[in-house]
Amino acid sequence: MIQKEEITKAISAHGLWKTRLSQAIATGKTDVTVATVRMDHQCAFGKWLYGPTLDAKDKLSSHYKEVLRLHAQFHEKAAQVLELAMAGKKQEAQQLMALDGDYAKASSQLTAAMTAWLKSLAA
Repeated sequence: MIQKEEITKAISAHGLWKTRLSQAIATGKTDVTVATVRMDHQCAFGKWLYGPTLDAKDKLSSHYKEVLRLHAQFHEKAAQVLELAMAGKKQEAQQLMALDGDYAKASSQLTAAMTAWLKSLAA
């Protein structure tokens, strides 16, 4: 059985990345490496997604597959923003974070997919 709490927590946690990345752009500093951010199985939600809590049936669902794909994409875009920020390329990093930027799109698509998955569990 999928734990609704895990998805709800993940929506909030991934939303906080916008703030962390914005701070990295502004300061040129971060407490995580680009390589760690790029790995989609290192955050709490990623560990849950890849871990043993979900059974085979859950992992075969279209919601799971979509969230897994978008979660990896989100981490890749977040890593790109952080990489640019650490290289002092503030403008390029901000472009990825802008409403029509790749990071913003990935974040919004992931949130929408997690929300849809959550709603499907309530049905």
